[in-house]
Amino acid sequence: MANKPADPERPGRIKQLRMVAQIVQKANPKGMPIVYASALGTVVLFVVLGLVTGYVWQLILLGVMVAITVGLVVFSQLAQRAQYSMLAGQPGAAAAVLQGMRGNWQVTPAVAVTRDQDVVHRVVGFPGIVLVSEGPSSRVQRMLVAEKKRVQRVAIDVPVYDVQCGDGEGQVPLNKLQRHLMKLPRMIKKQAVSEVNYRLRALPQTVPMPKGPMPKGMRMPRGGKMR
Repeated sequence: MANKPADPERPGRIKQLRMVAQIVQKANPKGMPIVYASALGTVVLFVVLGLVTGYVWQLILLGVMVAITVGLVVFSQLAQRAQYSMLAGQPGAAAAVLQGMRGNWQVTPAVAVTRDQDVVHRVVGFPGIVLVSEGPSSRVQRMLVAEKKRVQRVAIDVPVYDVQCGDGEGQVPLNKLQRHLMKLPRMIKKQAVSEVNYRLRALPQTVPMPKGPMPKGMRMPRGGKMR
Protein backbone atom coordinates (compact mmCIF):
# COMPACT_ATOMS: atom_id res chain seq x y z
CA MET A 1 0.00 0.00 0.00
CA ALA A 2 1.43 3.35 -1.01
CA ASN A 3 2.16 5.84 1.73
CA LYS A 4 -0.21 8.79 1.90
CA PRO A 5 1.62 11.93 0.73
CA ALA A 6 2.19 14.49 3.44
CA ASP A 7 0.18 17.68 3.29
CA PRO A 8 2.69 20.43 2.38
CA GLU A 9 0.54 23.05 4.09
CA ARG A 10 0.35 21.13 7.38
CA PRO A 11 3.21 22.04 9.70
CA GLY A 12 5.30 19.26 11.23
CA ARG A 13 5.24 18.42 14.91
CA ILE A 14 8.40 20.43 15.68
CA LYS A 15 7.07 23.45 13.79
CA GLN A 16 3.76 23.18 15.63
CA LEU A 17 5.58 23.16 18.97
CA ARG A 18 7.54 26.24 17.95
CA MET A 19 4.36 28.04 16.93
CA VAL A 20 2.70 27.20 20.25
CA ALA A 21 5.86 28.25 22.11
CA GLN A 22 5.71 31.64 20.38
CA ILE A 23 2.07 32.00 21.47
CA VAL A 24 3.02 31.12 25.07
CA GLN A 25 5.94 33.56 25.01
CA LYS A 26 3.74 36.33 23.65
CA ALA A 27 1.01 35.77 26.24
CA ASN A 28 3.43 35.25 29.14
CA PRO A 29 7.13 36.21 28.74
CA LYS A 30 7.93 34.06 31.78
CA GLY A 31 6.14 31.03 30.32
CA MET A 32 8.96 29.27 28.50
CA PRO A 33 11.51 29.92 31.29
CA ILE A 34 9.03 28.25 33.66
CA VAL A 35 8.88 25.22 31.34
CA TYR A 36 12.67 24.95 31.18
CA ALA A 37 13.03 25.49 34.93
CA SER A 38 10.49 22.77 35.74
CA ALA A 39 12.29 20.26 33.50
CA LEU A 40 15.75 21.21 34.78
CA GLY A 41 14.59 21.13 38.40
CA THR A 42 13.28 17.60 37.88
CA VAL A 43 16.64 16.45 36.52
CA VAL A 44 18.49 18.05 39.44
CA LEU A 45 16.18 16.33 41.91
CA PHE A 46 16.90 12.92 40.41
CA VAL A 47 20.64 13.63 40.34
CA VAL A 48 20.54 14.41 44.05
CA LEU A 49 18.54 11.25 44.71
CA GLY A 50 21.10 9.28 42.70
CA LEU A 51 24.00 10.67 44.74
CA VAL A 52 22.22 9.85 47.98
CA THR A 53 21.21 6.32 47.01
CA GLY A 54 24.25 5.43 44.92
CA TYR A 55 22.20 4.77 41.75
CA VAL A 56 23.46 7.85 39.95
CA TRP A 57 23.26 6.85 36.28
CA GLN A 58 20.03 4.91 36.64
CA LEU A 59 18.29 7.83 38.30
CA ILE A 60 19.76 10.37 35.86
CA LEU A 61 18.30 8.38 32.96
CA LEU A 62 14.96 8.11 34.74
CA GLY A 63 15.14 11.80 35.67
CA VAL A 64 15.60 12.86 32.04
CA MET A 65 12.48 10.95 30.99
CA VAL A 66 10.45 12.33 33.90
CA ALA A 67 11.77 15.85 33.19
CA ILE A 68 10.54 15.67 29.58
CA THR A 69 7.10 14.61 30.81
CA VAL A 70 6.97 17.36 33.44
CA GLY A 71 8.10 19.97 30.90
CA LEU A 72 5.42 18.89 28.40
CA VAL A 73 2.70 18.98 31.07
CA VAL A 74 3.68 22.49 32.17
CA PHE A 75 4.00 23.56 28.53
CA SER A 76 0.53 22.21 27.74
CA GLN A 77 -1.06 24.05 30.67
CA LEU A 78 0.62 27.34 29.73
CA ALA A 79 -0.38 26.87 26.08
CA GLN A 80 -3.99 26.33 27.12
CA ARG A 81 -3.99 29.50 29.21
CA ALA A 82 -2.40 31.46 26.36
CA GLN A 83 -5.00 30.27 23.89
CA TYR A 84 -7.84 31.15 26.24
CA SER A 85 -6.39 34.63 26.75
CA MET A 86 -6.20 35.15 22.98
CA LEU A 87 -9.78 33.99 22.50
CA ALA A 88 -11.25 35.98 25.38
CA GLY A 89 -13.46 38.83 24.26
CA GLN A 90 -13.71 37.68 20.64
CA PRO A 91 -17.07 36.81 19.05
CA GLY A 92 -17.44 33.06 18.81
CA ALA A 93 -14.83 32.30 21.48
CA ALA A 94 -17.22 30.05 23.41
CA ALA A 95 -18.04 28.13 20.22
CA ALA A 96 -14.32 27.44 19.65
CA VAL A 97 -14.01 26.10 23.21
CA LEU A 98 -17.16 23.99 22.91
CA GLN A 99 -16.06 22.47 19.61
CA GLY A 100 -12.78 21.46 21.26
CA MET A 101 -14.56 19.20 23.75
CA ARG A 102 -13.86 15.48 23.53
CA GLY A 103 -16.61 12.93 23.63
CA ASN A 104 -20.16 12.72 22.35
CA TRP A 105 -20.95 16.45 22.18
CA GLN A 106 -22.85 17.87 19.20
CA VAL A 107 -22.20 21.63 18.89
CA THR A 108 -24.23 24.01 16.71
CA PRO A 109 -22.69 27.51 16.85
CA ALA A 110 -24.75 30.69 16.73
CA VAL A 111 -28.32 29.41 16.74
CA ALA A 112 -29.27 32.96 17.77
CA VAL A 113 -27.35 36.20 17.13
CA THR A 114 -28.13 39.87 17.72
CA ARG A 115 -26.79 43.03 16.10
CA ASP A 116 -24.67 43.57 19.20
CA GLN A 117 -23.01 40.20 18.44
CA ASP A 118 -24.56 38.54 21.47
CA VAL A 119 -24.69 34.85 20.58
CA VAL A 120 -26.33 31.63 21.76
CA HIS A 121 -24.73 28.30 20.88
CA ARG A 122 -26.45 24.93 21.23
CA VAL A 123 -24.78 21.81 22.59
CA VAL A 124 -26.32 18.34 22.75
CA GLY A 125 -24.69 15.72 24.95
CA PHE A 126 -25.37 13.26 27.74
CA PRO A 127 -26.78 15.99 30.03
CA GLY A 128 -29.36 16.89 27.36
CA ILE A 129 -29.42 20.26 25.59
CA VAL A 130 -27.17 23.07 26.79
CA LEU A 131 -27.64 26.61 25.52
CA VAL A 132 -24.48 28.69 25.94
CA SER A 133 -24.60 32.45 25.52
CA GLU A 134 -21.92 35.06 24.92
CA GLY A 135 -22.65 38.64 25.95
CA PRO A 136 -23.75 40.76 28.91
CA SER A 137 -26.24 39.06 31.21
CA SER A 138 -28.74 41.91 30.84
CA ARG A 139 -29.01 41.22 27.10
CA VAL A 140 -28.56 37.47 26.71
CA GLN A 141 -31.11 36.34 29.31
CA ARG A 142 -34.02 37.11 26.99
CA MET A 143 -32.26 35.31 24.13
CA LEU A 144 -31.75 32.21 26.27
CA VAL A 145 -35.39 32.14 27.35
CA ALA A 146 -36.60 32.48 23.75
CA GLU A 147 -34.23 29.80 22.48
CA LYS A 148 -35.16 27.48 25.33
CA LYS A 149 -38.83 27.71 24.38
CA ARG A 150 -37.92 27.09 20.75
CA VAL A 151 -35.94 23.88 21.37
CA GLN A 152 -38.49 22.52 23.85
CA ARG A 153 -41.04 22.39 21.05
CA VAL A 154 -39.11 19.55 19.39
CA ALA A 155 -37.36 18.07 22.45
CA ILE A 156 -40.13 17.96 25.00
CA ASP A 157 -38.73 15.30 27.35
CA VAL A 158 -35.09 16.35 27.13
CA PRO A 159 -33.54 18.52 29.89
CA VAL A 160 -32.50 21.97 28.69
CA TYR A 161 -29.80 23.95 30.52
CA ASP A 162 -28.75 27.53 29.92
CA VAL A 163 -25.23 28.74 30.62
CA GLN A 164 -23.99 32.30 30.33
CA CYS A 165 -20.34 32.42 29.33
CA GLY A 166 -18.53 35.59 30.36
CA ASP A 167 -16.80 37.43 33.16
CA GLY A 168 -19.91 38.99 34.71
CA GLU A 169 -21.59 38.00 37.96
CA GLY A 170 -23.22 34.60 37.69
CA GLN A 171 -21.48 33.84 34.38
CA VAL A 172 -19.04 31.02 33.64
CA PRO A 173 -15.56 32.19 32.57
CA LEU A 174 -14.35 30.98 29.18
CA ASN A 175 -11.53 28.90 30.66
CA LYS A 176 -13.99 27.02 32.91
CA LEU A 177 -16.70 26.44 30.30
CA GLN A 178 -15.69 22.90 29.31
CA ARG A 179 -15.36 21.84 32.93
CA HIS A 180 -18.78 23.32 33.76
CA LEU A 181 -20.49 21.27 31.04
CA MET A 182 -18.63 18.12 32.05
CA LYS A 183 -20.06 18.42 35.57
CA LEU A 184 -23.67 18.43 34.39
CA PRO A 185 -25.55 15.20 35.24
CA ARG A 186 -25.96 12.52 32.57
CA MET A 187 -29.63 12.49 31.68
CA ILE A 188 -29.89 10.84 28.23
CA LYS A 189 -28.29 7.77 26.67
CA LYS A 190 -25.64 7.74 23.95
CA GLN A 191 -27.95 6.79 21.11
CA ALA A 192 -30.38 9.52 22.11
CA VAL A 193 -27.78 12.28 21.66
CA SER A 194 -27.71 11.92 17.87
CA GLU A 195 -31.48 11.55 17.72
CA VAL A 196 -32.07 14.76 19.72
CA ASN A 197 -29.50 16.65 17.67
CA TYR A 198 -31.17 15.48 14.45
CA ARG A 199 -34.54 16.75 15.65
CA LEU A 200 -33.05 20.10 16.63
CA ARG A 201 -31.34 20.52 13.27
CA ALA A 202 -34.77 20.58 11.70
CA LEU A 203 -35.37 23.92 13.41
CA PRO A 204 -34.87 26.88 11.05
CA GLN A 205 -31.58 28.71 11.51
CA THR A 206 -31.87 32.43 12.04
CA VAL A 207 -28.63 34.31 11.59
CA PRO A 208 -25.14 33.17 10.54
CA MET A 209 -22.13 33.19 12.85
CA PRO A 210 -20.89 36.76 13.42
CA LYS A 211 -17.53 37.54 11.90
CA GLY A 212 -14.80 37.92 14.49
CA PRO A 213 -11.03 38.06 14.77
CA MET A 214 -10.57 34.36 15.53
CA PRO A 215 -6.81 33.69 15.65
CA LYS A 216 -5.74 32.00 12.41
CA GLY A 217 -4.57 28.44 12.91
CA MET A 218 -5.59 28.42 16.56
CA ARG A 219 -6.15 24.91 17.87
CA MET A 220 -8.03 24.69 21.12
CA PRO A 221 -6.73 22.09 23.56
CA ARG A 222 -8.96 19.12 24.03
CA GLY A 223 -10.94 18.99 27.22
CA GLY A 224 -11.82 15.98 29.30
CA LYS A 225 -13.80 13.20 27.69
CA MET A 226 -17.17 12.23 29.10
CA ARG A 227 -17.45 8.50 28.92
